[in-house]
Amino acid sequence: MSSTALGAHVEGDGVNFAVFSSVADAVEVAVFDDAGAETRHQLEQDARDVWRAHVAGVGHGTRYGFRVHGPWSPAAGLRCNPAKLLLDPYTRAIEGQVEWNPAVSGDNSDDSAPYVQRSVVQAEEFDWEGDRPPGRPLPETVFYELHVKGLTKLHPDVPPELRGTYAGLAQPAVVDYLQRLGVTAVELLPVHQFVHDAQLVARGLRNYWGYQPIGYFAPHNEYATGQRGQQVSEFKQMVSALHAAGLEVILDVVFNHTAEGNEHGPTLCFRGLDNAAYYRLADDPSRYVDDTGVGNTLDAHRPHGLRLIMDSLRYWVQEMHVDGFRFDLAAALGRGQRDFDPFSGFLDAIGQDPVLSEVKLIAEPWDIGMGGYDLGAFPPGWSEWNGRYRDTMRDFWRGTQGMLADFATRMTGSSDLYGRDRRPTASVNIVTVHDGFTLADLVSYDDKHNEANGEDNRDGADDNRSWNCGVEGPTDDPAVLELRARQRRNLLATLLLSEGVPLLLAGDEFARTQGGNNNAYCQDNEISWVDWQVAADESELTAFVTRLLQIRREHPVLRRDRFFAPGEIAWLRPDGHPMDDGDWSNAEARAAAAVGTNGAILVNAWWEPLTFNLPAGRTWSVELDTADPAGRRSVTGTVELSGRSLAVLVADA
Repeated sequence: MSSTALGAHVEGDGVNFAVFSSVADAVEVAVFDDAGAETRHQLEQDARDVWRAHVAGVGHGTRYGFRVHGPWSPAAGLRCNPAKLLLDPYTRAIEGQVEWNPAVSGDNSDDSAPYVQRSVVQAEEFDWEGDRPPGRPLPETVFYELHVKGLTKLHPDVPPELRGTYAGLAQPAVVDYLQRLGVTAVELLPVHQFVHDAQLVARGLRNYWGYQPIGYFAPHNEYATGQRGQQVSEFKQMVSALHAAGLEVILDVVFNHTAEGNEHGPTLCFRGLDNAAYYRLADDPSRYVDDTGVGNTLDAHRPHGLRLIMDSLRYWVQEMHVDGFRFDLAAALGRGQRDFDPFSGFLDAIGQDPVLSEVKLIAEPWDIGMGGYDLGAFPPGWSEWNGRYRDTMRDFWRGTQGMLADFATRMTGSSDLYGRDRRPTASVNIVTVHDGFTLADLVSYDDKHNEANGEDNRDGADDNRSWNCGVEGPTDDPAVLELRARQRRNLLATLLLSEGVPLLLAGDEFARTQGGNNNAYCQDNEISWVDWQVAADESELTAFVTRLLQIRREHPVLRRDRFFAPGEIAWLRPDGHPMDDGDWSNAEARAAAAVGTNGAILVNAWWEPLTFNLPAGRTWSVELDTADPAGRRSVTGTVELSGRSLAVLVADA
């Protein structure tokens, strides 16, 4: 092991411990035996402000933490307190959960050890059995965003003891389903060790989504079948099983902030080690810059914050075999001193790294800081969640005026955003994701219904661009139910037939509902868990999605890595004449046909049927029709589309 390695590494008769702190006067590693008794060992400081010690007689599975002696001066941004047991920022596993006792606050002399988590030494060998990354090109990729626990917690074909775990996700019943559906990569909501917020615990809730990280090298321990480091091997087994099925594994990572929150938050790790080295501090150093909305911002602009992030990313690729990352609030990572900078230290470091530059890199291209909406601004090599795609497609299908031109731009890869120096695959096309309405709720509710979150329905987005199709929430009106089903198919067909890389939210393929809750971050229960009985009831919709993904695979024109050149496709009015500038600017225009050499996509967002004139001299097969998902037919000359529908036509040879 390199002498510069941070963390805890087994070597010889014991463990080498190493942690960075430029402000400490002394650092101790506290080692805990099986009975919980603590023994402290002094670390020595080297020239790089890394504190080191070799502790004999301990090894794999040892529980430990750090205690830092040094200045306590919040007004100067210094928050050392040896009464606080601190996690190792580089620990590979964490045991236990935080108990919200006043002792976890940094501003008192109470010992926090009884109430905080333990770092766990990891040295277990794992046989990858020749595992290799699938290496699927971006144009062939279809992301499936899921929650490790939520996908399998109610799955009837997963053994009860494995439901909600990494091992549950690796079960054949789950892996086979993903293969049959036709997705190519699972995008996991955060699996870095995270903390359940004090205010949620006080309300009897939990942080379900996991966007409160505290361990950037440690798989979350609640998704394992056991504690004391078992999460590491079970995570690896899950990756191996998914890879064997040709499925890539993408991690949603949260490097923009940590669970320590603002100046009133707990002292669990970074704050007590070297507050200013890891966090962006305000002009008043007793406070934090908050570009994330959760109290603090990790400082990727300074060397030790940047090194932590880079070391973590390489670890997950090289040691845990993941295939890429989706970066939560990535604009916060790309900031220079203040504004977003596509040549920031973080983005430059990623771009030149021989390991990380070769994996899939996906940005959520915004944060809440000044100038924080940076869609289209990331450098080549990055893809982005395309929020404009989401908004446009929702507006178009709910009938908003003046959306046809933007609909066509989004469907052909968003060249206005990415056409200068990037490719259509820079656009990760989204209609729904974990944050917001599910697809079923998008077409069933005009308003959010988040009362179960305990915040008087104030939380969650108010601008949902949704439409309830005439009735708010559940109904037995057959006309409303049929319209909602067609709208779901319209949105799914648009998503899976667009240029770019589609992302499908788990359960949307069978109309999973959250009862109108558009911010279920704290609902670790049936509101959020995937209901597989609904899947059985909506098997026709699942078959429709499977068919869409088959069409996408069969027709390379739907998954290009270059933008269309002029003349490669023709946009026609329903009467068969080419669209002109007046047609595109007509606020009432809601229908058009995109016609290529061997196929066409016809779109009718009017509420009444429309007849489309087809190019003469050819017979066309209607391969898919959202108004008649089970039917196929041959047409010549004209074809009628029902109101609010989309059709895919293939020219007969």
